Amino acid sequence: MFPKSNDIFNADDARRMARKRLPWMLFDYIDGAAADGRGEELNRQRIREIQMMPRILNNVEHRSVAGRVFDTPTKLPFGISPMGLCNLAGPRADITLARMAAANHVPCGVSTVASTPLEQMIEWAEGHAWFQLYLSGEPESGERLLDRAKASGYETVVLTVDVPEVGRRPRELRRGFTMPFKLGVPQFFDFACHPRWSLATLAAGKPQMANFGGKFGEFDRGSSRAQSDWNTLKRVRDKWKGRLVVKGVLNVEDALRLKDEGVDAIQVSSHGGRQLESAPPPIDMLPIIRKAVGAKYPLFFDTGLRSGEDIVKAYALGADFVFLGRALSYSIAAKGPKGLDQMVSVLVNETSSTLAQLGKTSMDQIDASVLV
Repeated sequence: MFPKSNDIFNADDARRMARKRLPWMLFDYIDGAAADGRGEELNRQRIREIQMMPRILNNVEHRSVAGRVFDTPTKLPFGISPMGLCNLAGPRADITLARMAAANHVPCGVSTVASTPLEQMIEWAEGHAWFQLYLSGEPESGERLLDRAKASGYETVVLTVDVPEVGRRPRELRRGFTMPFKLGVPQFFDFACHPRWSLATLAAGKPQMANFGGKFGEFDRGSSRAQSDWNTLKRVRDKWKGRLVVKGVLNVEDALRLKDEGVDAIQVSSHGGRQLESAPPPIDMLPIIRKAVGAKYPLFFDTGLRSGEDIVKAYALGADFVFLGRALSYSIAAKGPKGLDQMVSVLVNETSSTLAQLGKTSMDQIDASVLV
């Protein structure tokens, strides 16, 4: 029997289907990057250029793609990056991701601007959830969110520090994308041209920034966070007694200072290429930061990973664990929960096959020795 034409065999398939099914405005929001997108593409190109050396006759019949985050074993070598308003990809997308995290014991990043309240997300994830916090010019807002995270049982907060100002993303601007969501004539026409998404979303309810409203105030995506500084980090560190991960780090000096300031882990990332087009490719900075912080310090990675080979390359360059965003969002936009299941299966099979080609049987055997 031939496979169905709408089956997902790689991340490009999921992206192609998402592009057809999503309104243009929403696809450009999910898919877009800073400026002309050259920074994002350069990082993808650098990942593609990395070569790994196949090895033979190593008996790799029994392989595992399990990983470990801090002291917690995971069934997969990757987790879920926090994605704002991810229900734009499809109804209940955030809950779909949380359930995937629960089933595979991997962290589900819960965005400050998630579509489902953070209290519900950790329940759907069965505890496998990390709350992502943006630095803000209003410390009280962040403190209230941290209090809610603690009361809900979160043990890890991911402090995202690479958005002093929202990066200029022309694809979003041309489509009139705003947060909160606003509809004008062009957007209405856009939605009318994509009835499958529009009718499903209408039935499920308009995606909202569920952690805000009422006594929790409003969220202004365009507001400046430029006044945040190292004292802001210190206040967060002093208030949050659980694990603190700082996400959005590319500079070695910053990484070393974060380690000195008592941050529990660093996530090397360029925000998916959505902030500074001319930033260095995160995949190039990963091994440099690993060398600087030492072999034992927890180091995570996201940005530009689309396949099992990409995941293994990041581990080989020094990552202890990695996170994916767009590939998972594409898959939900393409086929809903079934699409996510297919995408996860693809990534697992690709990672396992890569291990076999390299003569390895587990992720903890991956290091720089597999690189050419």
